[in-house]
Amino acid sequence: MIQVNNVSLKFGKRTLFEDVNIKFTNGNCYGLIGANGCGKSTFLKVLSGEIETTTGEVSITKGERLSFLRQDHYEYDEETVINVVLMGNEKLYSIIDEKNKLYNQTEFSDEDGMRLANLEAEFMELDGWNAESDAATLLNNLGVPVDNHYMKMKELPVKLRVKVLLAQALFGNPDILLLDEPTNSLDLEAIRWLEEFLINFNNTVIIVSHDRHFLNKVCTHIADIDYGKIKLYVGNYDFWFESSELLQKQMRESNKKKEEKIKELQSFIARFSANASKSKQATSRKKMLDKIQLDEIVPSSRKYPYIDFKVEKEAGREILKVENLVKEVDGKRILNKISFTVLKGDKIAILAQDDMVKTTLFNILTGKEKYDKGSIEWGKTINYGYLPQDNTEYFNSSKNIMEWIGQYYDVKDETVLRGFLGRMLFSGEDVFKKVNVLSGGEKSRCMMSKMMLEEPNFLILDEPTNHLDLESITSLNKGLMKFNGSVIFTTRDYELNSTVANRVIEILEDGSIVDRSIPYEEYLEKCKQ
Repeated sequence: MIQVNNVSLKFGKRTLFEDVNIKFTNGNCYGLIGANGCGKSTFLKVLSGEIETTTGEVSITKGERLSFLRQDHYEYDEETVINVVLMGNEKLYSIIDEKNKLYNQTEFSDEDGMRLANLEAEFMELDGWNAESDAATLLNNLGVPVDNHYMKMKELPVKLRVKVLLAQALFGNPDILLLDEPTNSLDLEAIRWLEEFLINFNNTVIIVSHDRHFLNKVCTHIADIDYGKIKLYVGNYDFWFESSELLQKQMRESNKKKEEKIKELQSFIARFSANASKSKQATSRKKMLDKIQLDEIVPSSRKYPYIDFKVEKEAGREILKVENLVKEVDGKRILNKISFTVLKGDKIAILAQDDMVKTTLFNILTGKEKYDKGSIEWGKTINYGYLPQDNTEYFNSSKNIMEWIGQYYDVKDETVLRGFLGRMLFSGEDVFKKVNVLSGGEKSRCMMSKMMLEEPNFLILDEPTNHLDLESITSLNKGLMKFNGSVIFTTRDYELNSTVANRVIEILEDGSIVDRSIPYEEYLEKCKQ
């Protein structure tokens, strides 16, 4: 168990949390949610002891071990993969390290022998003989091949290093597990495995994630950070969303009834307070009026951008025809004579184990990369909008947001531009920020603003939820469901796939494709079978 007592955290004049009192207990999984910048990751660091509180304290049940998913894989560059995982249990790893040093000594004293005997006893107590095989199993389940287990971390691609750090956090059955964006860089199979692992995990888990489906699958509670307070809800993310919306609605309706009653009482008092025969009733009404208290409805710090893709010119029946497309990268054929036709109304989810394959396909379709063989034919009525995974080239500019977005909008009226940007959460002085210093989330919102202004009838989206918070992802999801054009997209966001896609194209390891005009969840079921 981990308990937070009267915790406050301030950086200069800014208060992130104030008077937080919350208890995280065994057997529960807590989703930590809140608007971007509210301090979710910082709160995890407070719980882990990496950041000291301004006031209050965090206490952990004596003897319990806390494990924290670390993001800095460069720290372990010179270590082997298997050792990095074993380091997840610091006590066990220190025993292994000390044992190895003692056994490697050329001279061996009685004192050394006694020390080794004690170390061996502790090693057995911590199930040390199974440690390497347990670590290997975790790595395998997360998709780190056996051939990589004894390589140095610096020799692995970044995606695999991230998986190794996750295995490190999960290793050795920690009593308290803190996970900051654990699904980042995980493929579908690894996410599924992690969901099952956490569902069956009997200790305390606290997670920060932007994946709504993941939070719904694994969370028993939601800890909501809003205006520096943390409020606990029983249930998963959807339950929190519905119950918090319902509570706000009930409070508004209650206030409306109270306001009507207040008006009625005030009217009676005004009419009869000077009337001797009615003065007692007027006094009684005055007492009733004084007792009525309106509920204080504090608006959430969350803000949802308004994402609505309009179509300027309706598309014809045939959007895009790809025939026998071939592409080789570094001698490997990643697209092997693939053929597919995109028709009006198609919303296609592209799946592949390797992100590079999907990005290469999108870059080929948009003319950013050349292909080796085959043909691509666009419909004559098609005006496509492209949201690349790497948008750096669009922001190598000293323009501010207002000037940047003005490039894509004929109307030069500042009021109109400000109104549009305001709906995309760029308000006040924000519109004068230079685009080359924007955060990842701000750049993504700029790119979506650009696409909305261009009013394309076909969207190509490469990992559109990257850098977005839950609120922006929710708005994007609604916008794509509502969009009456066609879409081809790739995302790790389960909810987006399952609610938007009506067709799935999976690019297989050999570069061929499986193409099914069925919803995403139905496709996954067929894959299982």
